[in-house]
Amino acid sequence: MLRASRRTFLIGAAATAASTWFARSAEAAAASKIARVDASPLGTTFELHLDNAPYPSPDGQYRDDTVLVFVPVHYRLPKARSIDVVVHFHGHTTTAGAAIVAHKLREQLRESRQNALLVVPQGPVDAPDGDFGKLMKKGGLERMLGEVRTVLANAKASEALGEASIAKADRTGRVLLSAHSGGYRATAATLRVAPERVREVFLFDALYDEVEAFRDWMLDDPKRRKIVAYYIGGKPRELSLELASALEAKGVDVLREKNGTRLTRAELTHGRAVFLEGHATHGTATFEEHALRDCLFASCLRGRGSDKWFAEKDSPRSS
Repeated sequence: MLRASRRTFLIGAAATAASTWFARSAEAAAASKIARVDASPLGTTFELHLDNAPYPSPDGQYRDDTVLVFVPVHYRLPKARSIDVVVHFHGHTTTAGAAIVAHKLREQLRESRQNALLVVPQGPVDAPDGDFGKLMKKGGLERMLGEVRTVLANAKASEALGEASIAKADRTGRVLLSAHSGGYRATAATLRVAPERVREVFLFDALYDEVEAFRDWMLDDPKRRKIVAYYIGGKPRELSLELASALEAKGVDVLREKNGTRLTRAELTHGRAVFLEGHATHGTATFEEHALRDCLFASCLRGRGSDKWFAEKDSPRSS
């Protein structure tokens, strides 16, 4: 009897020690993927190097495994313990680091007061190429977001985030995709391989091709999904109007700005297929008219303190 009890005790102790070792190893592995932490009045930006970043990819030439994640200072993990995210695909000949600054992505999320994380994966570095490697494969987006959640749940990230910690998060919630210029290609690919995972899409002078992918995604669930296409001119304008006509022909209610008119904030909020005439330039399409901010205000996300924008629901979308 005593021998059996001792054997049980030793087995239990060994199991506890093994569990502790694995937990510490996992914590160390997660911490090692955080290359840099930058805190500012806007929130905290993490430079991560992830296994499930777009690159390296078996069929791609690029090697940079950077994924930037911004957690706004107002963020608080909801009771449902799910993390809503905005994934932004940058355009050609730039980097994730340059895009997050040049397009004021953090500032616009902070100003919108939406309770979500911003994720900016690195695609082709400074190249005229819109291939986002592993993210364009089935399961790629979900794996990247799952790894983001795991890495930012560790003690190092939690200490940096304080009240904005996501340590207790257990799943990814709503996913919104944002794309500028050549980022449309990764967006379209994601809609093809994981259509059910994406709630809303924002295209900022980005519809250069793949009209069918965006059309089919919307038609599959037009009451729940939403697409906003902001265009300046040229190909994005031509194909945005083509997409608008294709959706209208299938019975989808389309809201479109014409001849310099501006949709109201209420229309932008309640519209499901929205086409906006931009007064910015191609390079400033995401931010000059607060375009991303207003799309976030009007999205399915749950804000914290954005009542003022909604209080003026009959005002133009941007001011």
